Amino acid sequence: MNTNNNVYTVIYTTVICVLVAAVLAFASQSLKPRQEANEKAETISQILTAAQFGAKESWNDNNATIDFYKQNIASAAVVGANGFAAGELNTENAEVYSVSDLKAQNYNIKDGTDVALPVYVFNNGVTVVAVYGAGLWGPVWGYIALDKDLETIVGAYFDHASETPGLGGKIKDDPAFRAQFVDKKVVYAEGQKPFNIVKGGAGDMVNGIDAITGATKTSNRVAAAINHCPGAYKEYVLAQRAVSREPQGEIMPLCDSTAVVEIVNE
Repeated sequence: MNTNNNVYTVIYTTVICVLVAAVLAFASQSLKPRQEANEKAETISQILTAAQFGAKESWNDNNATIDFYKQNIASAAVVGANGFAAGELNTENAEVYSVSDLKAQNYNIKDGTDVALPVYVFNNGVTVVAVYGAGLWGPVWGYIALDKDLETIVGAYFDHASETPGLGGKIKDDPAFRAQFVDKKVVYAEGQKPFNIVKGGAGDMVNGIDAITGATKTSNRVAAAINHCPGAYKEYVLAQRAVSREPQGEIMPLCDSTAVVEIVNE
């Protein structure tokens, strides 16, 4: 065959493309289980960090992270906007919602249809809820943990796809930002915002923290993401608070809506 004509070039290029595509498809399928395992472990590490079981960097072994979760989780489920459970998550298999699952629910909240947000309740009574929304340059998500009273915040953890390092990226990288959430409260009261992120400083607000200096836009986006979820969690949280205050009351195996934040410009 004449290797200098156009027919040879087309055939050669087609064969190479098919072979490369086949190799890539095989590699993708072969690596998929490992990728899913890594994603699960990463999600669980963020949940555990929010619940104050350890610093994020301590969860660097996938198997140990998942095993710890299985040993300490009491129940996991999804809750609808009406406050009732819409399904269970298999704790024996460490089933959790991925970031893509949270993205899908973000759209459902906007549409008001088929809302099913994850809630994780641990043996020590801490409840963790997920939040998701649009950041300045890409999606932001995170987890906020509540104490047994479903009012006091135990901890928080946030992540992002592409916020600016040293500025908006501090929602993930700066422990001081996350530490502000600890011991704050989520307040459901008429005429009040349940939680506030305050530009210029929150002062002694029981339900507010300081915004990130130099990253007002990202702070606003994080606030919007957190504030996006209360409609789906609020009914459950209020019901669980009432149950927890009754004599012999127990927190039912679902979650809370710590997630309500509003930026206050001063």
